[in-house]
Amino acid sequence: MENDKTISFSSAKIELDLYETLNYVRQALEEKGYNYQNQIAGYLLSGDPSYIPRYNNARNLIKAINRDVLLEELLSFYMENHE
Repeated sequence: MENDKTISFSSAKIELDLYETLNYVRQALEEKGYNYQNQIAGYLLSGDPSYIPRYNNARNLIKAINRDVLLEELLSFYMENHE
């Protein structure tokens, strides 16, 4: 039997995963004594994961997120909160 109902997609789960991952990475950076804003910006601009330490698996976690998606979400969040 074919399902004729349209399924709605919500990006809320994706946004939550991004937030949780970034928050975890931020905590790891702060624990290691780094300025998290500079380090994450360096990673986003260059694509070089060495800006993020391996500490607490932070580097692997942030690499699992598509950088373009992350930049889009950050820009959207910024624009929505500065209108």
